[in-house]
Amino acid sequence: MLNIKIDSRKVKPGDTFVAIKGNTVDGHDFINEAIKNGATKIIASHGTYPVETIITEDPEKYIADYLVKEYSNSFQDLTIIGVTGTNGKTTTCYLTYQMLNAMGRKTAYIGTIGFYMDKFVRELPNTTPNLVDLYSLILEAKENNYNTIVMEVSSHSLDMGRVAGLTFAIAAFTNLTQDHLDYHKTMENYLAAKKLILKQLTGPMIANIDDEYGLQFKTSNFHTLGFKDAEYHIESYENIKTGTLINLIYQNQEYQIKTKLRGRYNVHNFITTLAIIHELGYSMEDIIKLSETVNPPKGRCQIIPVKDGEVVIDYAHTPDAVLKIINAFTEHKTGRIITLVGCGGDRDPKKRPIMGNIASENSDYCIFTSDNPRTEDPAKIMEDIIAGVKKDNYEIELDRRKAIVKALDMLEENDVVLILGKGHEDYQIIGHEKIHLDDAEEVEKYKDTHK
Repeated sequence: MLNIKIDSRKVKPGDTFVAIKGNTVDGHDFINEAIKNGATKIIASHGTYPVETIITEDPEKYIADYLVKEYSNSFQDLTIIGVTGTNGKTTTCYLTYQMLNAMGRKTAYIGTIGFYMDKFVRELPNTTPNLVDLYSLILEAKENNYNTIVMEVSSHSLDMGRVAGLTFAIAAFTNLTQDHLDYHKTMENYLAAKKLILKQLTGPMIANIDDEYGLQFKTSNFHTLGFKDAEYHIESYENIKTGTLINLIYQNQEYQIKTKLRGRYNVHNFITTLAIIHELGYSMEDIIKLSETVNPPKGRCQIIPVKDGEVVIDYAHTPDAVLKIINAFTEHKTGRIITLVGCGGDRDPKKRPIMGNIASENSDYCIFTSDNPRTEDPAKIMEDIIAGVKKDNYEIELDRRKAIVKALDMLEENDVVLILGKGHEDYQIIGHEKIHLDDAEEVEKYKDTHK
């Protein structure tokens, strides 16, 4: 296990504590706590302390350089698979993780829904953890004899060097749509950050070329997928009650694949998974045998029967993802689509009116509510959302619990209620505080009281 920590609460006797100054918290304020918890070495930019101390201008860079020098070579015998893109990273990685384990390959997963080795191990604060935590997780997996890591690689992590020293045996690109422009400012910068994964890639690059940016990831070992003229060519698909049937053409041979996932976007996610595993050396036949056995992750197109309709819990929190999930259930609808959605605070405000418009234009009815308002006024966030709405098929309920009840009260035979934005999250961030709130749990509570 790695004995370097940047969170004083995680310090154990004998650890080194690195004091990093962040946007809202300065690690130097917690050095005494770290020493109290047993830290025997401090890396800091200033100060005098009663244990071994290294003063450096940039503690974060110092520790990153140290980790890469001391540990990156020991990861060379691991197969690290990186998936990047705006949407689809979690589902693609989680499906890949499940299928490789089912094939007998000891595979760990690192991403939005946590750290998994055979089963859930722990939650993670970011899609791609900071370098100290990431190296610690990889070492933990290796010490437990895992030889493969499948991980989500965010644009922030690539731009901030949070995956420094890692080499990816295979990488995949899912799509690029508007998100995180509060950080990247422009789509060009966002794309450039995603493309940094190519600098750390030693093997095949797999890209969805139905996305306008897919061909930007072209390398000498490049594999394409999509409904267009792609190597992994999706000929057609059909939504069925239990999931989706996919007709795939690969090297002039046609394959029929049955999955538990719903919607066109999940066809892309599954075929990305299939391509990753096939490029690792597994046969198409062996992959397809397992296609119906794997499940989407919690909060990703999670379907709960309620009354005579369906409730869908999904993490969709970008304009493109909201449109895709609504379209997935509009294709064969026989009732109404009722969409509950909001936007997070302290995040890209430009997408709010776009999301409001998409939800209203493509749903029969909308309930706009709070997501994670963080330090912003929920009413101000709502003003931004409503600014893009042209129809009058909506209402506002800022209390998310009450909004869920309102949506479920409306549910009639064959209706679909889409509860979007939080997916697997079991909390709401208000101010700097996390308050327990789990969308799926609220739906189950409703079912218990409306039998």
